[in-house]
Amino acid sequence: MPSEDIGRNVQRAALAVALVLLLAFVIVYLSRLHAEHKLARETRAAAAAIPTVDVVTVRGAPAGGSLTLPGETAAWYESTIYARVSGYVAKWYVDIGDHVKAGQVLALIDTPELDAEFAAAKAKLQVSEAQVKVKQADAAFAASTYERWRDSPKGVVSDQEREDKKAGNAGAAAQLEAARAQVNLDQADVDRLSAFEQFKRVTAPYIGTITERRIDIGNLVTAGSSGDTTLLYRMAQDDPIRIFVDVPQSAAPDLMKIGIPAKILTGAASGQSISGAITRTSDAIDPRARTFRAELDIPNADGRLVSGEYVQVAFDLPNNGMSQVPAAALVFATSGPRVAVVGPDGTVRFQPVTIGRDDGNEVELSSGVSDGERLVLNISNQIVAGQKVQVSSNEPSGSSVAMRAP
Repeated sequence: MPSEDIGRNVQRAALAVALVLLLAFVIVYLSRLHAEHKLARETRAAAAAIPTVDVVTVRGAPAGGSLTLPGETAAWYESTIYARVSGYVAKWYVDIGDHVKAGQVLALIDTPELDAEFAAAKAKLQVSEAQVKVKQADAAFAASTYERWRDSPKGVVSDQEREDKKAGNAGAAAQLEAARAQVNLDQADVDRLSAFEQFKRVTAPYIGTITERRIDIGNLVTAGSSGDTTLLYRMAQDDPIRIFVDVPQSAAPDLMKIGIPAKILTGAASGQSISGAITRTSDAIDPRARTFRAELDIPNADGRLVSGEYVQVAFDLPNNGMSQVPAAALVFATSGPRVAVVGPDGTVRFQPVTIGRDDGNEVELSSGVSDGERLVLNISNQIVAGQKVQVSSNEPSGSSVAMRAP
């Protein structure tokens, strides 16, 4: 084939490829342009459409309600028992879970060093008592001698000798008093060691239950309760039992009072509640948590509650005229909490409110809303004041403020 024909064929092929590429580019460009125009139309339509929102209608609060808060049980008494004397554990008589009486022996400590000191102190006391008898004899002799010299006629004995016998009598009396004082001192030492001897028997301070044992026979125990000293026992008395509840400050006007009734709910499968009442409160707000401590004393003769147990405490609250709304209706801003109110014409306005109580899912408002107003739930940040909205036909079930959180 001539070279001129080959060149023309190559040119025709290159032109065909270029036309195909150009046609593909035009098709892609037109498709993309169509998609962009369609997206722009849909965006304009969406922007022009009225958003649909869920609302809740404000109604009057019921006659009363309940506030349920977490609580914790604590023993009436809880004690850690340490050794009062140093020695070795000779015997232990009770273990964890045992119920003990006041004064019951829990363990016996062998104290050879204390026993030796006690014997030495008693021997020293006997020596001191014998010294008193010697000094009594010396004092009696000095007193009689002085009486004879004192009553002797003048000129028979000299004044110097008479004064000497007088000083001897006074010195003997002083030595007798010193001997008696030493007896008292030695007796006090004996009494002290005798008291320590009683601590060889570790006893229960009150009626309760042993919750922990840390000793065994032969263990070396040291007197004291420092951080390096091992405790012997831990015991508790749980009848009655205390229940601690941290109450939010919003409930202080209603619950910072003695005698407010409550129901204690445990995790037991029976689901039975225990009736009680507030026995005491801290009567002050903790500035760190904005709560105050309330305590309930519950009779616990049957042992239904144990120390350290998690419970729920439900308080009955009076009707104080506040309106209850779901927490989802609140909008928090730098100026404070607000709600989005939908007017009769479908226009949104933001209304500042005051929170009276916060129960978690439900919030009670003391001001800012009125009966019959519709509040937007979970409002979008794209909705602004004065914007028209469309109310959903299905109002969320259970969101009515006529119901209080249990």
